[in-house]
Amino acid sequence: MTEKGGNSTLEDLSRYIFAAPAWPRSVAIMILLGIVIDGAGFIGGRNYLLVFGFLGYVIPALFAFVVTKPLVEFFGGKITWNRSALLSMSCMVFQVIVSFLLLFLPYPNLYPVVFAVALGVVFATRLIVLAAIADYRMKRMVPAAALQSIAAAAAGAFYFGIDFLYFVLALHLLFGCGVLLFLWLVERPLKKNFRISALHFINAFIAHNTDGDKALDDFFMEIGEDVYVQQASIFFSREGRGDITFTVPNLHPGPMGEIGGANLPKLLHDMIGPDTFVAHGCATHDFNLVSESEVTLMADAVKASRCDAVFVPKATPSKRYTCGTVDICAQGFGDTLLLVATRSPEMTEDLEYAIGLAVMAECRGHYRHVAFVDAHNCMVDVTEPIVAGSLTAYEYWKAAEEASVECAKVPLSSFEAGSGYRKVPFSREEGFGDLGIMALVIRVEGQVTAYVLFDGNNVEHGTREVLRNHLLTLVDECEIMTTDSHVVNMLSGRNPVGYRVTAEEIVPYAEDAVRAAMADLAPAEAAGGTGWVEGVTVFGSNRISQLASTVNAMLTFVAPLGLAILLFAFLLSVVAYLVLL
Repeated sequence: MTEKGGNSTLEDLSRYIFAAPAWPRSVAIMILLGIVIDGAGFIGGRNYLLVFGFLGYVIPALFAFVVTKPLVEFFGGKITWNRSALLSMSCMVFQVIVSFLLLFLPYPNLYPVVFAVALGVVFATRLIVLAAIADYRMKRMVPAAALQSIAAAAAGAFYFGIDFLYFVLALHLLFGCGVLLFLWLVERPLKKNFRISALHFINAFIAHNTDGDKALDDFFMEIGEDVYVQQASIFFSREGRGDITFTVPNLHPGPMGEIGGANLPKLLHDMIGPDTFVAHGCATHDFNLVSESEVTLMADAVKASRCDAVFVPKATPSKRYTCGTVDICAQGFGDTLLLVATRSPEMTEDLEYAIGLAVMAECRGHYRHVAFVDAHNCMVDVTEPIVAGSLTAYEYWKAAEEASVECAKVPLSSFEAGSGYRKVPFSREEGFGDLGIMALVIRVEGQVTAYVLFDGNNVEHGTREVLRNHLLTLVDECEIMTTDSHVVNMLSGRNPVGYRVTAEEIVPYAEDAVRAAMADLAPAEAAGGTGWVEGVTVFGSNRISQLASTVNAMLTFVAPLGLAILLFAFLLSVVAYLVLL
């Protein structure tokens, strides 16, 4: 990826997520390691401890695997069998590595102390991992964390004497204090900047990815801030057919998966009605909703704006206006102007809310209501949003200004409107959200314009042209749009329409949606409405960047800090052993 900021840094954190392998695989590795240890000891002959590979390594790991899950759940945490097995197997590997550090050195008498240190490392590792993935309340995780090391210590006491067990217990206390120091240092940046616990945040993040838990919403609510944004809508009332609503939220459907308002288009669509088009307005990830419950405020604003709407049975034909890299398809409906903007084949990215405000304010010299849509239909890479004051923002503003002036001069005519929907056989992983493909078709004086809305996050470079060129064989004018739904983004910020499914595979479904809309055409009246979404809680200015940057900064020093603390604990262990000896 190219240089990134707030738009993708939170999604980048998901690269640390991985699926644990099936538990039989982890168990097989444990048993295989035990066989190797005992086999190597038997072949070596000298100082061989009979079946110590199984009693000191394998049996404790299997015991921890079986007991960890019920014990964690007894204390109110959650962990899967696969993760329990992976944790036990990984800790067994660490135990082997640490306990055989002196294998090639002439210090056979130090094996018991090194083995004891290895058990301290196992305890510390399990405590940190369980606190992160199961329950951040460490006191509840201590019993589960000690399962593997204490079981191994019991085996060690059989071979090395009861004093070995006392020494291991002392090391557990020492390594436990090291874990507390480590976690205090790791959690300090998030607590200082956002007043939240890093472990609690990780628990919630993993719970969301495991079973869709909504605990993350509570974190984002704490760090969020209230904003007041305009939302323009166009309402179509038709003779003998259902009403159509075309609304343009200036709030962002992110950050990803089911977190926050990532499924905003589907939620808002369901709250308003079946023939509702939720286009993408001017908003960056700073305007991500902290919770899907905030969508209710948007639905209320749309419904309230319809109450005062004045319907007019007149519209203008659609026409395109260009300035620099920006191309706008514009169409007037009485005192309402619809603007659909694209930069394809140049990359289209999120626009700051300030750009939308400036466009709407400029166009209100000719129209009372302005629905300004970022078509969001050309992705090359994940990059920064377009900010106010940039050349590209100026091009959007100038193209919109020209469109409003010229459209106002065009005579109005009666028109027809039709809505079509096509469910697609493609999944979120393939770039398609729950709404599939929707098409709004407007016919004015014989000119047929299709506005095709994909429920997805942007369109792969070149795909828009393939789709549009095909649809232009059916209609006179056409534009491809996406809702910018982030339910399609779980492990990456890049999953546009046409990336995993070819444009040629998508064409038949887009055509079906447009044909359905054309068959649904009926004489219509249109009315605009501009409502205020008041006090909606979003992530806030630069919060995404700050949060992700803080976590990424923490992750850069976690490994060296943990290694330093473990090394210090190891040295203290050796000193303690020498003193006791």
